[in-house]
Amino acid sequence: MADYALTMEELRSTGCFDPPPALSAAVCNAEGLALDGQGEMQAWLKRAVNAGQTQEFLRAG
Repeated sequence: MADYALTMEELRSTGCFDPPPALSAAVCNAEGLALDGQGEMQAWLKRAVNAGQTQEFLRAG
């Protein structure tokens, strides 16, 4: 902080210490299988996307 002449108030005002944003709803299929955005895209989602479906359409919520 000293190298850049930053104060704690400057860091707070930029949101550095705010909690992270809430996670968005997981994408789900009709069988209740979900994808949370971590790891590889699951086979059912790959098939849906390849068939022209969007992940936004499949998003739960």
